[in-house]
Amino acid sequence: MNRLVAIIGPTGIGKSSLALELGQRFDGEIVNADSRQVYRYMDIGTAKPTADERALVPHHLVDMVDPDQPFSLALYQNQAREAIDDVQRRGKLPLLVGGSGLYVWAVLEGWQVPAVPPDSGLRQELEARARAEGVEALYHELEQVDPAAAERIDPRNVRRVIRALEVSRQGKLFSQLQTKMPFVDSLVIGLTAERADLYRRIDARVDAMMERGLLAEVEGLVARGFGLDLPSMSGLGYRQIGAYLQGKTSMASAVQQIKFDTHRFARHQYAWFRLKDERIRWFEPQQGLVENVAGLIQHFSAD
Repeated sequence: MNRLVAIIGPTGIGKSSLALELGQRFDGEIVNADSRQVYRYMDIGTAKPTADERALVPHHLVDMVDPDQPFSLALYQNQAREAIDDVQRRGKLPLLVGGSGLYVWAVLEGWQVPAVPPDSGLRQELEARARAEGVEALYHELEQVDPAAAERIDPRNVRRVIRALEVSRQGKLFSQLQTKMPFVDSLVIGLTAERADLYRRIDARVDAMMERGLLAEVEGLVARGFGLDLPSMSGLGYRQIGAYLQGKTSMASAVQQIKFDTHRFARHQYAWFRLKDERIRWFEPQQGLVENVAGLIQHFSAD
């Protein structure tokens, strides 16, 4: 079995729930494609699968590094490929699940990421600029030197913006570095919803995260010595709660900001997962979803 099924779409749409159902039905295993779930101790804010869910269906590429350890696209891609190969060798169905478009397409399109060595001095310079001027200034520079890369990078992702600028300073375009060897036997399932419905889902999930203890989780990370200025702590939920802990905002404002920023992030995800992309079979999360997707997978597996 050399097939791969990917389940993609905006945050909060129900990808993980669908993957759990399909994993049980098709003897599958889930390969994480969420850039935040790779970090240990960051469970609630990343909507990481619970222990019970991992017991139902095996998960790969979750809890890989501590929040203060570096993690790259190249490292993710290599380990994802190894996980997929391992699942296939054992005759099971790999399910690539997540909303990080960079990670998803790096696997599905087989990006061959060239080795552009890091420049620690330049990184420190750019990190200092980001702290002094804001990441917006760096993102604006990226828009000037490599607009194609800027379109694909979340403006709030300091690490990715700095990496793209680092590459450009070496006389290359980040957007043109990836050659591709596509993963041929793949089926891409996309989940989507009307904007108002998606926002309601997001808001309800944020409220649930707060009830589950997101504040305590961020406090615990800080107590472990993980600074709020770490790239891992810039993720949705952690950044806003961090501002509350620093006395920069009220709790009510922090929660509202998480919702607003997550809405914006969901819109940005559609730059990666386009509704007109013919490679993606789109579904809305409604009654009969599992049966409809299962039928598609059965047909795909039988070809």
